[in-house]
Amino acid sequence: MSRTDISALDRTLAKVCELCPVCLHARYHQKGIVYNFVKGVETDMCPFCKAYERVHGKKAHEKRG
Repeated sequence: MSRTDISALDRTLAKVCELCPVCLHARYHQKGIVYNFVKGVETDMCPFCKAYERVHGKKAHEKRG
């Protein structure tokens, strides 16, 4: 998916994932129960994590920057 295919809805959903306390914890700490939970949920169940991956090109549990 190219950058031009990203909709406003994708950006809005990704913003929720960016501010989600669970995903923030997983991105920051990179280990533990929360990290494993986010890794398991992000591709199958969470629409916010899916949108985060489409917008940023990274999984919701991966460190940014």
